[in-house]
Amino acid sequence: MMLRIRSRDGLERITIDNPNITISQLQTIIQTQLHIPIQNQTLSTNQNLLLSKTHNDLNRFTDMSNPNTPLSTLNLTHGSIIFLIYDGERRVIGPATAFSPAGSFGRKMTMDDLIAKQMRVSRQEAPHCESVSFDRDCADAFQRYVNETLAFAVKRGGFMYGRVSEDGRVEVDFIYEPPQQGLEENLVIFRDHEEEKVVEAIALGLGMRKVGFIFTQTVSQDKKDFTMSNREVIQAVEFHAESGLKEWVTAVVKLEVNEEMGGAADVHFEAFQMSDVCVKLFKEGWFETEIKEEDDPKLSKMKKDVVVGVKDTKEVDNDFFLVVVKILDHQGPLSSTFPIENRNTQVTMRALKNHLDRTKSLPFVKRISDFHLLLVLARFLDLAADVPALTECVQTQTAIPEGYQILIESMADAA
Repeated sequence: MMLRIRSRDGLERITIDNPNITISQLQTIIQTQLHIPIQNQTLSTNQNLLLSKTHNDLNRFTDMSNPNTPLSTLNLTHGSIIFLIYDGERRVIGPATAFSPAGSFGRKMTMDDLIAKQMRVSRQEAPHCESVSFDRDCADAFQRYVNETLAFAVKRGGFMYGRVSEDGRVEVDFIYEPPQQGLEENLVIFRDHEEEKVVEAIALGLGMRKVGFIFTQTVSQDKKDFTMSNREVIQAVEFHAESGLKEWVTAVVKLEVNEEMGGAADVHFEAFQMSDVCVKLFKEGWFETEIKEEDDPKLSKMKKDVVVGVKDTKEVDNDFFLVVVKILDHQGPLSSTFPIENRNTQVTMRALKNHLDRTKSLPFVKRISDFHLLLVLARFLDLAADVPALTECVQTQTAIPEGYQILIESMADAA
């Protein structure tokens, strides 16, 4: 099996005979084949490792820190990339060049050889997903907040959860909004991995999974001539690459001003997939991720030349990376009336009491069939036992066991 190792020296390859080896054995192979001492190596499957500046930064990357962890548990396959930081200096030894009768400069290059060595960027005609359908309530709850509360003045984002059908149709049934800081041109997502574990447990119990990323553009961006900015492309393709889901969808929500209608504004949803070549370029580290103020937002910068049409360039129009996805809507199984996490006001148990009082006329399972409510409850429940039991009832719309109902009502009454 071949693995690719990306470090400050670029992309190198190593060969392993057994995919079931441990990380310790992998480090020995790296020492043997790439001449980097084991004690100098820090490994991770997370590319952000390469941005680390201090030892404290390095300590955040623990997925490959246990020398006894088998590689088979890390979902590594032939051609996977592992990221490496090492202390000290080394001399990079390139592949040996065999003698060729074509002369001292090696064998003659054919046109096919030259093309194979280039990274070509072209438009991808068809997405891998047939369509994306939004639950009306969850889409409305997201757009109303950014429209009425944030007034599209700063950016907002969330992860979309739902289902993917066998024929590639994506259905979005809820949007989880992680901790974040929205600015006029930038959106900083603060990944809370403990909270995300709870979200994933709830989604699993509901028969759902993470299917995409949604974000808003600000009013000021509406005046600019791009579909997505370079910052947005990098953020979107990072989440797409992380997901490993070929049907992954990126949705953009914007306020479009219609001058012909006297300046009236409409909220508009658009959906895309990041193209295969975009994901490949990101995974292999071609993107310049440090964006300067003077950079044109409609162009993504590459670290080395790619071929667009017949031209070698380090700047690619972002539209080359976007594949349009058809948008539909549906009425999903969940409501979206409970206050949503990580917004301006903290969600308290008082909100739970108000929600239960407001929905008294409904069966109890209907009253708690809201992802955002389940997220609040799950913080006080056993993730391995209670959350699966509750979410199974919600998924099948069967009666909530009396013990859980009493517990939830007592939590609300204690507010």
